[in-house]
Order: sequence, then structure tokens, then C-alpha cells
Amino acid sequence: MKIGWIGIGVMGSSMVKNLLSAGHECFIFTRTKSKAEALIEAGAIWKDSPAQVAENADIVGMIVAMPSDVESVTMGENGVLSTMKPGTILVDFTTSSPLLAKKIAQFANKKDISTLDAPVSGGDIGARNATLSIMVGGDKASFDKLDDFFNTLGKTIEYQGPAGAGQHTKMVNQILIATNMIGVCESLIYAEKAGLNPENVLKSVGSGAAASWSLSNLAPRIIKGDFEPGFFVEHFIKDMGIALTEAKAMGIELPGLDMSYNLYKKLADEMNMGRKGTQALYFALKK
Repeated sequence: MKIGWIGIGVMGSSMVKNLLSAGHECFIFTRTKSKAEALIEAGAIWKDSPAQVAENADIVGMIVAMPSDVESVTMGENGVLSTMKPGTILVDFTTSSPLLAKKIAQFANKKDISTLDAPVSGGDIGARNATLSIMVGGDKASFDKLDDFFNTLGKTIEYQGPAGAGQHTKMVNQILIATNMIGVCESLIYAEKAGLNPENVLKSVGSGAAASWSLSNLAPRIIKGDFEPGFFVEHFIKDMGIALTEAKAMGIELPGLDMSYNLYKKLADEMNMGRKGTQALYFALKK
């Protein structure tokens, strides 16, 4: 297939590599061209704007930072929807607002273009190994057409419902991670203070009732002193903010999420760690 792609960050670069390895022709754009050099060397074709990326693509995929970026890249003056052909499909892998996903779908439908909001979970490891969990909302018929595309990028692919449903599902995912990361960091701090060997502790608790993806993948990074991003703190703050806004609109309170949001805000605003990985929460909790 001819695939357009916007966004070559921690996740996007590995996702495009997997598409290239599967034999697809990829047209790419990102704000900083130097970040795309390795992909260009691997066979990706550079374009100078989102609109140019979309001109000849059967599918356009994107994974950018913020909802404002999503809106600009899709519906902006030089966005992909200005040049995508009728019958093509836009897949947004960004974690963004459910309301925005619906707005984009309505805008695209007027041009006979299908959209899928398809946020992912699994971090840099999942993107690299093509084991991402992909949560999809939008047009069901379009989802059914993209089996090979999604299976090139992930392992668990589930259709969740109409436009916005993928984003709502990702909010559930982020709520689970938010409070779980507090537990992961506090448990390691406790183990250290008790004089235990943290690596041995993980061997005991990592396969029992306390097991989680964060415990298996991020706790070892904390122990090694590795706080580089698989997923940026500042992006996680964005996600939690969306979830809190949606929760308020639904009339529900999420005190655990609210506590995690405030801890991460402290990490970014007071400790200048917004560009570190989410496991850096350890520093906001360690006294």
C-alpha cells in the first residue's frame, strides 16, 4: 500500500520502520527533518508538508504530540484532509480528545474520507516490536479493511465503537497507568528503605497478583537509573488532563487520577522533568 505518515517521534519512527519492513511505500513528514534521516535512508520518501504526504496515499497514519497538532495536521490549511482522495482512510494514532475525533470524522465525511481514532499503548518497546495494543474508534467498514495494516504495527487490535470510542478507551488505559505508576514507584522506594535488593523483589512480585506492564517494563529502568522516555511525562500530563475533562463532563470524580495528575505536574513544573519518561515519577515521590 501507499501510506502517508505524519510524526516521527519515539513511537512513530518504529511504526514506520515496521511498515517499510512489510514492503509498504511510505511518504513521511515531521516538523524536524533531521529526525527522519534514518527512515529516509531505509526507503521512506520525504515530503515537505502534511498535504503533500496525503496526495497519493491510500492510508494516512499519524502520531503527533498534542490535540492542537492533530487539528492542525488534519483540518488546517495545509493539512492532510485538504489533499486526501475520496475513499481513502485517515488513522490517527495520537492520544487525543474524543470530542476532537468526532469533529475530524464529521469534517472528513463531507469529503467522503473515512477516519479512525486509534490510540496505542505499549510504549517504545511495543512500537519497536510491533506488539502495540491499538484501540480503534470510527467507521467499522474502514476498520475491517485495514487488518494487515494494523497487524503490522500491533498485536492486540480491538474495534471499540464509533468516532471517539478509541480515544475514550485510551483514557481508561491512562487512568489505569496513572495510579499504577504511583504504586510501582512507592513500592521500589519502600524496598530500598527496607534494605532489600530491588531486582530480587521484582522476581517475587512481578509474576503474582501485583504484576503489571509498568512493573515489568518500567521498574527495571528505575532500578538501573534509566529515566529516558518511552513516553514523555509532558504527554502523559496531557492525557490525564483530557481524561479529567471528560470525567467532569460525565459527572464523575476520579480522585486517584487527580492525585497522579498533580504529582506529574510537580515533576514537570517544579522539577523540570517534562521530557523524561513516566517512570521519573519516582523523583516526585522519593523524599
